[in-house]
Amino acid sequence: MSAGPLDATLNDARIGVLTFPGTLDDRDAARAVRLAGGEPVALWHADGDLRRVDAVVLPGGFSYGDYLRAGAISRFAPAMAAVVDAAKGGMPVLGICNGFQILTEAHLLPGSMIKNDHLHFVCREQVLSVENAQTAWTNQYTQGQHITVPLKNQDGQFVADEHTLDELEGEGRVVFRYQGWNPNGSRRDIAGITNERGNVVGLMPHPEHAVEAGFGPDGADGVRSGTDGLGFFTSVLASLVRA
Repeated sequence: MSAGPLDATLNDARIGVLTFPGTLDDRDAARAVRLAGGEPVALWHADGDLRRVDAVVLPGGFSYGDYLRAGAISRFAPAMAAVVDAAKGGMPVLGICNGFQILTEAHLLPGSMIKNDHLHFVCREQVLSVENAQTAWTNQYTQGQHITVPLKNQDGQFVADEHTLDELEGEGRVVFRYQGWNPNGSRRDIAGITNERGNVVGLMPHPEHAVEAGFGPDGADGVRSGTDGLGFFTSVLASLVRA
């Protein structure tokens, strides 16, 4: 399925990009939103006003307080109280890498993120299988599709008890699985999950780094031609139109 920009009539869709001290990829996420056809809106962690956005992206990085546990302090930011309320009301929320960690700490998603099983930082192009193509952030993909996006993390091992893992599997809430190699020891090769409603998605790999030819992973059309990550951002715009 095509992951190109959606119709220009969707340019009024406002997608908030939330920045914490230590966030690294907020500008990349904002650019991904713009390339998909939406309007990125900068949000600040200390501000409880979400500025009338239609969806929120929590980008990657190393947010303040990660030395305690990744996302453990950030989840108490005033902006996160607003995000939690909005997500419970159905607003689409995407957590990427550190954003995923914050979503688990805020209990919008189950499980937890701990150090990679090999205890090293990993940075590579990673193949993922799309396990659920019906969420607010994946509806422009197809079930079973393989996509390639960059991965970079140190606390990327997703863990949960067996009951929670069985529940995620049984309810179709595993959204992405690592293919070829599990880079961090995540249980059952899980790379991303969703909540029951499908509006909140978290994953460790970075789709915002695979949205523009010439700057992403290698793809079928040549070196750095991969744009598989753009589908996340066109998906949320499509979901907002349906809503």
